[in-house]
Amino acid sequence: MTETRTDAETKTDAETRTATRTETAPPAEAFKKDLRTYLQDARDALLWKLEGLSEYDVRRPLTPTGTNLLGLVKHATAAEALYFGETFGRPVEAPRPWITGDAEPNADFWATPEESRELIVGQYRAACAHADETIAALPLDAVGRVPWGDRSAVTLHHSLVHMTAETQRHAGHADIVRELVDGTTGQRRDGENTAPGDEAWWAAHRARVERAARTAAESAAGRS
Repeated sequence: MTETRTDAETKTDAETRTATRTETAPPAEAFKKDLRTYLQDARDALLWKLEGLSEYDVRRPLTPTGTNLLGLVKHATAAEALYFGETFGRPVEAPRPWITGDAEPNADFWATPEESRELIVGQYRAACAHADETIAALPLDAVGRVPWGDRSAVTLHHSLVHMTAETQRHAGHADIVRELVDGTTGQRRDGENTAPGDEAWWAAHRARVERAARTAAESAAGRS
């Protein structure tokens, strides 16, 4: 015999599930802390990629579009200042991002000879500190407006997610550029997230990947 549940019993179960979710859901400050932690992790990775390099190596372009380590830091400075500063009515001195129309194309992606490494790194640290003050002072649902185009409204939550994704992306660019400069790899200085192996091991690994790529290409060509 099938047991029929009453509307009251069903409603009670729904209310219990809702209460449980409410009790276990992380508060807004916990969400903010998580986002801030991952943002800082990306900031740290971006900066340490400069360590131990010459003035030339931190600046030299290593892709056809000119990607370079110090330029990535300069761009991140502009973005931090924009999304956590001017957007929320808290402007701070920083390079202007070219996307706003206030600078020549790609101006924030490379360092001029007059812009020292110390200047750019110092500006980045200052912009990050200013951003952290904004993050601490405002709730995640605080609304600001980006200072270009149609001045779209964004929340602090949106800005945190955006800047975490953007900084992690550019830290990935820096990973590749630094490896091209002197072979240094890893998200952190200790390199714990990189597979262990000496130069010979990595050469053999690269050769294996190359063989796999050529075999796949030959197979694809044979099927066409």
